[in-house]
Amino acid sequence: MTRDELEHAIRAVCDLTGDTEVWIFGSQAILGQFPKAPESLRQSAECRVAPKNRLEKLDLIDGTLGELSQFHETHGFYVHGVSLDAATLPSGWHERVIEVRNENTRQNAGLCIEAHDLAASKLVAFRDKDRSFARVLLVERLIEPEVLLARIESLPCGAECKNRLAEWVEATIRD
Repeated sequence: MTRDELEHAIRAVCDLTGDTEVWIFGSQAILGQFPKAPESLRQSAECRVAPKNRLEKLDLIDGTLGELSQFHETHGFYVHGVSLDAATLPSGWHERVIEVRNENTRQNAGLCIEAHDLAASKLVAFRDKDRSFARVLLVERLIEPEVLLARIESLPCGAECKNRLAEWVEATIRD
C-alpha cells in the first residue's frame, strides 16, 4: 500500500460511513507518520480501520470495501472494519495519533497510530510478521528503542507479557 492508497481508503471509508474521522490501526498506519516508509513495512493489502464516530458501520465497511469486494478487485487493496478493541495499545495512544488530512482525503481525517504505539501493539500479538515489522522499524531507526520500551511498559497486559516484549526488544537491539 502507498500513502496515496491510504488517503483513498480514508476518503472511501468516510464517504461510506458519513463519518469525518477514522482510526487507522493496522500496519498501514505507518504511512501516516512515514509516507515513504520502506516497502517491507507496506506489504499488506489490508487497511484496518474503525470509524471514530460511526462504529455501527463496521460491517458496511467490510461488505463494501473489504477483502474480495469490487473495491478490492478494482484498487488492489481493501479496507477491513475492525473494532478498536481488537488492538492492544499503550496508554495515551489516542493523544499521539498522526493525522492525515488533505485534499486527497476530502479534508476527512485518518488518525494513524503513531509508530512506537504501533510497534508495541504489534509485538503483543508476537507473530513472526509482527516481530519482523517491529524489527524493521528499529533497524531503520524509525523508532527509538527507549521510547518503544516505555510504550511496552504502558501496555494493558501483564508483567510476563511486558517482560517478554522488553527482552525481545533488547535482544533485537544487540543483534
